[in-house]
Amino acid sequence: MASFQSIVRDIKDIRIQGAANIAKAAVSALELVADRNKSRPRKDLLNMLFKAKSVLFQARPTEPMMRNSLNFILAHIEEEQEASEALKHRAEKFNQHFADAEKKIVEYTSRKISDNMVIFTHCHSSAVVNTLIYSKNHGKKFTVHNTETRPLFQGRKTAADLARHGIPVVHYIDSAARIALKKADLMLLGADAITSEGKVINKIGSEMFAEVAEKYDIPVYICTDSWKFDPLSIFGYEEEIEKRVPKEIWPYAPKGITISNLAFEKIDPKYISAIISELGVYKPSAFVEEVKKTYPWIIR
Repeated sequence: MASFQSIVRDIKDIRIQGAANIAKAAVSALELVADRNKSRPRKDLLNMLFKAKSVLFQARPTEPMMRNSLNFILAHIEEEQEASEALKHRAEKFNQHFADAEKKIVEYTSRKISDNMVIFTHCHSSAVVNTLIYSKNHGKKFTVHNTETRPLFQGRKTAADLARHGIPVVHYIDSAARIALKKADLMLLGADAITSEGKVINKIGSEMFAEVAEKYDIPVYICTDSWKFDPLSIFGYEEEIEKRVPKEIWPYAPKGITISNLAFEKIDPKYISAIISELGVYKPSAFVEEVKKTYPWIIR
């Protein structure tokens, strides 16, 4: 059975992948803390919950969806007489949001896919994978070009998921992405964060591929839950770009070599055709305004 510590470790070590899956795991971890300590004095339980939130925040720095989700779960929890029960109720509402949002994102994005298209994607996004599976199950015929996504090869998970559902996949090494894109009609990416300036933070390589897509007039759509919006960016804070350990790139590199292992990069909104979320299909600037209007609690 999973423990709070094991979930934190799995998030940190990328055994849990995808922003939505990380957020769900983090909420489950918080539920574990609440359930296993519900008999403690109320003040002690609240302290443990907020400490657990802090630990989860530190597990992955570039995860505003996780932060927004945990903030939603714990908002004004200290005013509740039964904190454990209140948290359980909010977790149910959180899970309902994800189920409803995923259904809408998949439906909206699928309308961009036509028969005989070639669709390019990079890394692993549950929203993109679920959209492609949904489209296949609704009779659409298409081929996917995807990248291996070094150094941790998250693209292999994407390719395996799609192949398991009978979707034709051509798997490219990252440095062959230009060739993969030249043959594509559409580019679908997920997102790890979206800033108030409409910049999308996604796996390293994403902006480079978006620039290539622009050169070949290939539309770029970001498929994402709107809870990936980073409210702190409104106040001038920069979303931290996670730097991972050098040994992921070269375990026994010779001395004198500095290894840069940036996990993410920002995609300039000028390369993005639209952001597709549960709120609809919007240009990046319009998406930001729609999030503010629909979820005012996110803007703290």
